[in-house]
Amino acid sequence: MKKKKTLYITVLIVLLICVLAVPALADAGNFSGGSDFGGSSFGGSSFGGSDYGGSSFGGSAASWALFGLSSGGGSVSVISIIIIIVIILNVLKNARRRSPAAPFSGASTSSFSALEPISSLRAQDPQFSEAAIKEKIANLYVRMQSAWQDKEFGSMRPFMTDALYNQFMLQLDELIRSNCTNHVERIAVLDVTLLGWRSDEANDVLVAEVKSRIIDYISNDKTGKVISGSQTTEKFMTYEWTLIRSRGMKTPASAGKGKEGTATIHCPSCGAPIEINQSAKCPYCDSVINSADYDWVISAIKGLSQRTGY
Repeated sequence: MKKKKTLYITVLIVLLICVLAVPALADAGNFSGGSDFGGSSFGGSSFGGSDYGGSSFGGSAASWALFGLSSGGGSVSVISIIIIIVIILNVLKNARRRSPAAPFSGASTSSFSALEPISSLRAQDPQFSEAAIKEKIANLYVRMQSAWQDKEFGSMRPFMTDALYNQFMLQLDELIRSNCTNHVERIAVLDVTLLGWRSDEANDVLVAEVKSRIIDYISNDKTGKVISGSQTTEKFMTYEWTLIRSRGMKTPASAGKGKEGTATIHCPSCGAPIEINQSAKCPYCDSVINSADYDWVISAIKGLSQRTGY
């Protein structure tokens, strides 16, 4: 028992040393970084990058940087270290009593062979539109980056699971405490590819590849000085997005001509019939309605690759 305890403590110390050496990362969720990473295409090989929203945090530098390790230009906060210690202890604890793998739960997956083709989703949900969901994902990407830069991330609340939203807010709060702003400019979504879908016991799960181009840098709010990144260098990013909705849910009908992108549902809090649009807020009881009540929400984001353009 003492030998095992010593081993766990040693592993903890080594991991902390590695974490403290992580360079600053940026963009919404801190996926882009100072160095290029990952592969250039899907094809069964392993990819570098970071998971955000899943239950496994991996061991890459980008994964650890998600928790506010270097948003202040290389500094590490006490809160960040505490979070890391808790995560590592939980990983070690779970490793000691590892059990058979649990059913798929909607977290990010690279097992593309387990996904069903989009055509089979349309067969059970006739109103599902591949073009519409691609447009939705592209719009959410741009909106997410803007909300991150403006430090008003609450507008993304209806379109993310609680776990994912809280993870983003944890990182953004660290950025705010450091008196820094992460600028994400010249945003362009280059491509959205639907990789497939599947169901678990509770949810339908949709997996997409998102490619974008951004200019990404962090500045100090007091001095205006650029701390990391570049105001001119473009970064070409590739992500894997996982979206979920309640299992068997059908795409809601449009609210009518001239109201494309708006759905009519009943508020889960007060029962009033309402038209849901970008605000996702009930005008009667002021409740914020999570899109999972009627549509797809983002449950995980994984940074697959980054290529810097010069």
